[in-house]
Amino acid sequence: MRQRTTILVVSLLGACASWAQQLPQLSQYRSNDYLYDPAVAGSRPLFEIRTAHRYQWVGIQDAPRTFMLSATTPVGRRLGLGGFLFTDNVGPTRRSGFQVTFAYHLPITDQLKLSLSLSGGLVQFLVDGGKVTFHDPNEPVLDDQLRGEVLPDATFAFLLYHPKYWFGFTAPQLLHNKVYFFDDQDGSLSTLARHYYAMGGYNWDLGEDMRLEPSFLLKYVSPVPPKVDVNLLLRYREMVWIGGSWRSNDAIALMVGCWLKRTFQFGYSYDITTTGLSRYSGATHEVMLGITFGKERPAPQVTPTAVQPAD
Repeated sequence: MRQRTTILVVSLLGACASWAQQLPQLSQYRSNDYLYDPAVAGSRPLFEIRTAHRYQWVGIQDAPRTFMLSATTPVGRRLGLGGFLFTDNVGPTRRSGFQVTFAYHLPITDQLKLSLSLSGGLVQFLVDGGKVTFHDPNEPVLDDQLRGEVLPDATFAFLLYHPKYWFGFTAPQLLHNKVYFFDDQDGSLSTLARHYYAMGGYNWDLGEDMRLEPSFLLKYVSPVPPKVDVNLLLRYREMVWIGGSWRSNDAIALMVGCWLKRTFQFGYSYDITTTGLSRYSGATHEVMLGITFGKERPAPQVTPTAVQPAD
């Protein structure tokens, strides 16, 4: 057990050193759009709270476990506020933190708006050396202590949105900080690499009660090849939705969700791994829970969200 944990943590640290994808991913990025594009904050006239619970690669010991909690609200006619907390556990390592977002919404036409946002917060990295065993008992890299560091972080994002379509861009980890796990080291190869997200979608009416929503999410961090998520959702009267997603070189996801009494939201996705890892692991499960507050309800299709109130 501890040997497999060793392999996992060494692989993880090596990935950080090579600037691989460092941020957790979600299959239900349409239902958790603020987590991928903070400029969403304030684009809907409701106070929203949403959580994401992701259990990845069930069956593999020490596989990633992710939890996120977010909240957004409009302030006046052109300002939006948001914030989120997260924790991402992978074997003996844990990454957690928070960010707060300020967004400004600029009308371009009667229906087209541009939102610009800046987020700031802190991120903490922890490595529990007591959970790692090396073949060499004199290995000096890690000891039995809990090592970690807290660093500032920042994110820039914009969102161009219309009742029929939307396009956004996000640049997390702008500060590009280095992670120092040991006091006697001058530096570390582990760096908060700059990531880049681009996303967009379209609302296609299929009559009064049905709507089809194709969308995409493009993720890039150098020098890893870009990854793309292609998503297709079918909605019935803004109350129930089903859909699927394809993630390049990774997985296929099936999704269902519902909106209860115009207040409570629930979504579930089931990821089927399409890589060689499928021989050793089961599927990935992800649950989204949400609740909204507010006296004013938006009309259908007025904002680029995956979940909106019914008439």
